[in-house]
Amino acid sequence: MSWFESFVLGLVQGLTEFLPISSSAHLRLTAAFAGWHDPGAAFTAITQIGTEAAVLIYFRKDIVRIVSAWFRSLVDRSMRSDHDAQMGWLVIVGSIPIGVLGVTLKDQIEGPFRDLRLIATTLIVMGIVLGFADRLAARDEAGGRHRASKERKTLKELGVKDGLIFGFCQAMALIPGVSRSGATISGGLLMGYTREAAARYSFLLAIPAVLASGVFELKDAGQGHVSWGPTIFATLIAFGVGYAVIAWFMKFITTKSFMPFVIYRVILGILLFALIGMGVLSPHAGESAG
Repeated sequence: MSWFESFVLGLVQGLTEFLPISSSAHLRLTAAFAGWHDPGAAFTAITQIGTEAAVLIYFRKDIVRIVSAWFRSLVDRSMRSDHDAQMGWLVIVGSIPIGVLGVTLKDQIEGPFRDLRLIATTLIVMGIVLGFADRLAARDEAGGRHRASKERKTLKELGVKDGLIFGFCQAMALIPGVSRSGATISGGLLMGYTREAAARYSFLLAIPAVLASGVFELKDAGQGHVSWGPTIFATLIAFGVGYAVIAWFMKFITTKSFMPFVIYRVILGILLFALIGMGVLSPHAGESAG
C-alpha cells in the first residue's frame, strides 16, 4: 500500500464514519473507482479503532460517568435507578442485535451485500427514510398555524424497548450503504427523540460494536503482510478527521436538518445506477475493499 492510498483511505474513513452517508459504502466506492487492492483486515481493523478512539475522547465525560455508575449499580441496588447506570445497560442491550446478526450473516456481509447495485439501492432508500424522519422531527419542533410544537423525547426517556429498536436499526448498517449513524438516527427520530438525543445514543451504541469488530479482525492480522507505516498513518488521519467531524456534526444537528445528507445519498445512488447501467462500472468492482 502506498502512502497516498493510506492517506485517502484514512481520510474517507474519518470523514464518513460518523455522518449518515455510510463509511463502508464510501470505502467500497473508493476502491471501485481507484482500482486499488484490498488494504487488508489489519488495515481496516486498526483504522476503525482509530475513528472509535475519537468517539471515546469526544464523549469521555459521558463514558466515564456511565461506566462508573454501571459498575457501582452491580453492587449497590440503589444505583440501579440512576440514569447513567441505566444507560450502561441500554448500550449493552442495544448492542445485542448487531452482535447476533453480524455473526449470523457473516457470509452475506462479505459476499452478496457488497454488490454495488444493492449499495445504490440502500443509499437511496435509507436517504428517503432519513429525509422523512427529519421532516417529521422538524414538524414537531416547529408546530404549525393551528398546532403547537410537540416536545420530543430525550435520552432520559429511553427504555429497553426503544434501546432494542435502536439496536436493530444499527444492525441494518451491516449492509453497506445503510449507514450506522443514518439508520440509528432515523430510528430515533421516528420514535420521537430529538436529533441530539438520537445522535448521541447512536455514537455511544457504536462503541462496543466497532471495537468488537476491530478486535475480531485484528486476530487475523498476522495471516497477511501489513504495511505498518501507511496503516498507522491512515489511522492517525482517520482519528483526527473523525474527531473534527464528530465535533462539527453534534453542533450542526442542533440547528440544521439532515436534508443535505439526504440529497447527497439519493444523488450518489442514482449516479451509481447510471454508471452500472452504462457499463462504466461493474457491480463487483473493488469488491474486496473495506
